[in-house]
Amino acid sequence: MTTEELYDKLKLIQKMKCKTQNLELKSAEQGCPKRLYDSLSSFSNQDDGGIIVFGIDEKQDYKEVGVYDAQDIQKKINEQCLQMNPVVRPLITVVEKENKKFVSAEIPGIDLADRPCYYQGRGRLKGSYTRIGDSDEPMTEYEIYSYEAYRRKYQDDIREVPRVTLMSLDQEELNRYVELLKRGKQRLATLDNESIYELMSIKRGEKVTLSATLLFSPYPQAYFPQLCITAIVIPGRTIGSLGDMGERFSDNQRIEGTIPEMLDEALLFVKRNMRTKTIISPITGRRTDRTDYPITAVREAIINALVHRDYSIHTEGMPIQLIMFEDRIEIHNPGGLYGRITIDQLGKIQPDTRNPVLASALETLGITENRYSGIPTIRMEMEKYNLRQPEFLDERGSFIVKLYKESKNDYEDMSNDEETNNLIVFCKTPRTRKEICDYLGLNSVTYAIQTYVNPLVEAGVIKLSIPDKPKSPKQLYYSGEREK
Repeated sequence: MTTEELYDKLKLIQKMKCKTQNLELKSAEQGCPKRLYDSLSSFSNQDDGGIIVFGIDEKQDYKEVGVYDAQDIQKKINEQCLQMNPVVRPLITVVEKENKKFVSAEIPGIDLADRPCYYQGRGRLKGSYTRIGDSDEPMTEYEIYSYEAYRRKYQDDIREVPRVTLMSLDQEELNRYVELLKRGKQRLATLDNESIYELMSIKRGEKVTLSATLLFSPYPQAYFPQLCITAIVIPGRTIGSLGDMGERFSDNQRIEGTIPEMLDEALLFVKRNMRTKTIISPITGRRTDRTDYPITAVREAIINALVHRDYSIHTEGMPIQLIMFEDRIEIHNPGGLYGRITIDQLGKIQPDTRNPVLASALETLGITENRYSGIPTIRMEMEKYNLRQPEFLDERGSFIVKLYKESKNDYEDMSNDEETNNLIVFCKTPRTRKEICDYLGLNSVTYAIQTYVNPLVEAGVIKLSIPDKPKSPKQLYYSGEREK
């Protein structure tokens, strides 16, 4: 950060009077804070890192108090950075304003393979933090495990299931799968079935794998009761809404069976609980039936959840949740995004695969293409239906897909929308993309800007600080006249 950028940051802090996902404030008027490790850890553990600004006292309405000693605090900051694992290398900037010194420490995000960054004095389990809004929160055991699972390439989809034997599997389905495997694979076709079972991870030694159990067991939930789908219909737009008779759920089903069976049952549940409109063309007179949601999009969202959920021991007690609200469908998938991919990259780059054996087996069975086309297909189908684009959220230990029933035209008619008016007021102070995303409570910056901000920009309600470079990383969005 240059000195000019730090001056701008100080000015922005006085306008915003708050901390953010990437900004932490410390007073340091009487000395260097003795506990920086939570922010050092949380900023290191997010892709875009963060900045700690010293010399601002939020308890005094974000008063600019300055630091006690600009030279000494740099030394103290570095000492605490050396207590982290991996060691944090901050970029420190010092400026003077009205005879007071201010110091910033830019904390870079570390590579995914090196996470979590933690405070050595408390150890990995207690010294690892993650940034949630403006707060540094201790990582859960699962969050720490997810980094380790990626780094060590754990394959939970082929972990052994002690109680399952090869003979307890559906032999007819298993034989059909083996025959499908052999097609077009000359060398594989020469092997006996036992060799194929071992080679294709149907079993490991004498133990059957989790993938084989989920695909070929007559009843997988006998071994893993919560590896299922819980499907409910809410008579409203929020959990807790009640129907006309006081009912909490209009429909409620526990969907079990193999993965193909759960997919089929989940689709039947959705079809049963959504309306089908009959549309007659005024030109041809042809009748067309149209459901609330495109079935292809719903199917892709469900199969993605079944294939890409986390199947580790940390989440085997958590079912997939299928929730139908009055205005949308939500699918909650245990386990957040896997690997290096971010929400904004979904459908644009090839992601890492959490369960490669399971994905490959479902491709062989003709259930999924396994070509990373699920997200683009969902978006395309929603576009064909003229529906609002889907929303994807990566929350702590959970990945959520939201499919909305409202049309794009209804959604884009926002002139009297309270949420939109609040956003316009929020942008009276120039805001970054990230600040707007945080304000809206969303995970995807791209989704926030494309869905909420760009229509207002096109309408001339919100303006760009750098209009000739709309994609500039320094772009600010503001409503009304910008302050000089």
